[in-house]
Amino acid sequence: MNAAVVYPAERLMDVVLSPVISEKSTMLADKNRQYAFRVSSRATKPEIKAAVELLFKTKVESVTVTNVKGKEKRMGKFSGRRRNWKKAYVCLAPGQEINFASAE
Repeated sequence: MNAAVVYPAERLMDVVLSPVISEKSTMLADKNRQYAFRVSSRATKPEIKAAVELLFKTKVESVTVTNVKGKEKRMGKFSGRRRNWKKAYVCLAPGQEINFASAE
C-alpha cells in the first residue's frame, strides 16, 4: 500500500537546483520526454518527483538518479577536485512538456 506522502512546499523548492542544458539532455528531451536536472544531494526520488510536479505543473512518470563525481582540477602545481553532485532524469507522462523559457 502506497500512501501519498505530503512534502512541505519549502522543502520542495530547495530540491531542484537547475536544469542541465547539454547536447545529450536536449536529445533526451526530444526523443524520450526526459529532462535532466541538477538536484540537492540529499533529495530522494519521491521528493524530486513532487518538486518537478509542483514547479512545472506537469505529471511525472518516473525519476532516475545518478551521482556525478567531481572532476580533478589543477591550478599550477596545486591539485584539487570539484564537489560531487546529483543529477536526476525525469520522464514525463505522455503529452506533457516543460518549457524552460516560460517557467521563470
